[in-house]
Amino acid sequence: MLPKYDIIVVGGGHAGCEAAYSAAKMGSSVLLVTMNLQNIAQMSCNPAMGGVAKGQIVREIDALGGGSGKVTDKSAIQFKMLNLSKGPAMWSPRTQNDRMMFAEEWRLQLERTPNVHFWQDMVNGLLVKDGKVCGVKTVIGMEVKSDAVVLTNGTFLNGLIHLGEKNFRGGRSGEGASYGITEQLVDLGFESGRMKTGTPPRVDGRSLDYSKMEEQPGDEMPNKFSYTNETQPLPKQRSCYITYTNEKTHEILKSGFDRSPMFNGAIKSVGPRYCPSIEDKINRFAERDRHQIFVEPEGWNTVEVYVNGFSTSLPEEVQYAALKTIPGFENVKMFRPGYAIEYDYFPPTQLSHSLETKLVENLFFAGQINGTTGYEEAASQGLMAGINAHLKLNNKEPFILSRSDAYIGVLIDDLITKGTKEPYRMFTSRAEFRILLRQDNADLRLTPMSHKIGLADKDQLQLVENKIRITNAIKSILKKTSVSPDEVNELLKEKNSSTIKQKVKANSLLLRPHISLDDLRSCSSFLDGKINEVLEDNFDALVQAEIQIKYEGYISREQDNAIKMNRLEDVKIPPQTDFSTLSSLSAEAVEKLTAIQPVTIGQASRISGVSPSDISVLLVYLGR
Repeated sequence: MLPKYDIIVVGGGHAGCEAAYSAAKMGSSVLLVTMNLQNIAQMSCNPAMGGVAKGQIVREIDALGGGSGKVTDKSAIQFKMLNLSKGPAMWSPRTQNDRMMFAEEWRLQLERTPNVHFWQDMVNGLLVKDGKVCGVKTVIGMEVKSDAVVLTNGTFLNGLIHLGEKNFRGGRSGEGASYGITEQLVDLGFESGRMKTGTPPRVDGRSLDYSKMEEQPGDEMPNKFSYTNETQPLPKQRSCYITYTNEKTHEILKSGFDRSPMFNGAIKSVGPRYCPSIEDKINRFAERDRHQIFVEPEGWNTVEVYVNGFSTSLPEEVQYAALKTIPGFENVKMFRPGYAIEYDYFPPTQLSHSLETKLVENLFFAGQINGTTGYEEAASQGLMAGINAHLKLNNKEPFILSRSDAYIGVLIDDLITKGTKEPYRMFTSRAEFRILLRQDNADLRLTPMSHKIGLADKDQLQLVENKIRITNAIKSILKKTSVSPDEVNELLKEKNSSTIKQKVKANSLLLRPHISLDDLRSCSSFLDGKINEVLEDNFDALVQAEIQIKYEGYISREQDNAIKMNRLEDVKIPPQTDFSTLSSLSAEAVEKLTAIQPVTIGQASRISGVSPSDISVLLVYLGR
């Protein structure tokens, strides 16, 4: 009934949407198979995108030609740039989003992409012949053929929902679990495991007293995620709020611990370390008498509210009683309780850097199936899996981002090289080169690379070229234009910076802490006029010029370090090397290298258990 497709994407979450979108834009015919077409791109947990390191990933997805940045902008209800008090390497964009609008925008974006086709069904098996995937099987008995398959199953593989002493099968509240795929993959030789995540209760915003909470408005001058001109910053925003638990809240929560699947042994898998449940927080941090609760609206027009920081799987009556003790929640009405969910995943060391599995050719994994947590981490993997599935079918080299190219490169390298035994979440601290991997320059880093492989279009590349041209023009003006003591000394006094006695170049003053380009423009009308002549209202270029001048030394040093590290990435290890024949390697190194089969010395050096002396042995073996 259905024709053969180039690529079948299984699952319609964040990873599945990006996989289908990227492969189709590059020219592959794609079938997106999902259990319910009405639930494409559901924000299963909090209605937000971005945050520390995650915001950088969304920017990178957009720079590469993916869809998450544009969808996020079109459905945003609040924008904040986090960590502005720190250096630009730490600046991280974040939005609150309209949950229903987010899903609608992704659906419309996919429907507007000619090569994307849809089918509502549950995939319960793969078609595999001679070690190569060639399609999928569904629960209604259909077999659909394809040349490649991308699995993005999220939390649905043998999903089990826990709510107090009750548990029931499901991949998400109100939706069934998926069966059959795990069992088949294990039969094919894959290793599988179990992970856990959770979600808080949703409540009726009409029943809350916001006067007892701290208002958290968005930025006065909001930015946006997408570098393209398809979206605009928000003209208006909705506020979030902060409140706190207290000792009474904790007492009520503790009263339910004996019925909690977290503590009674019902949940045996590992949950996300950096997003613990409320019961886990009060158990692990017993010395704290309160915990922060973020009260987040779910959209422009809905009254539904997400209680961020109150993730729990306690019995619903315990959740409800505890919520009522929180300031502002005294008369709370609950829409649905929080719950925990366990699901299958496959340790990602079974993949290559293209996200293709090592055991079955043309089969790709992306998202929570690889042990990650978070919309942004899933979306970035979906994007890369979609790209590489298309490239593989067209006999082209895989598109691999290094650790100095992108946070996405760090994410995938961590997964492939080190694996994970708990839900993996991206942090800026995971990146060695975070000064290079800023949210402001993702387009400069990645769009030219994406254009070469046929994903980012000419218009997107043109925007980058314009930004580079204007940035360089502004830098040139700052290096050539002098400012006088009369113009800037008053400013320097205000900033507690030493005054000047003669004219100096503007760029030298910009190197001083607390002196911004806006400060200099406000002092010197001549400098401001020269910049306005070239600016073309490209305020991204203005920011870029300031950062490049102010942090030039740090950026240059980090670029040198990246070049040194990447030399090891150029030293290839022959495929199927028998490491057991290298007698000087440690036993642990032989075990780890054999299991992971690194493709470069650089990758081998990052494997836990492989020592510097082991790397020296490998270099000798390779004639280096």
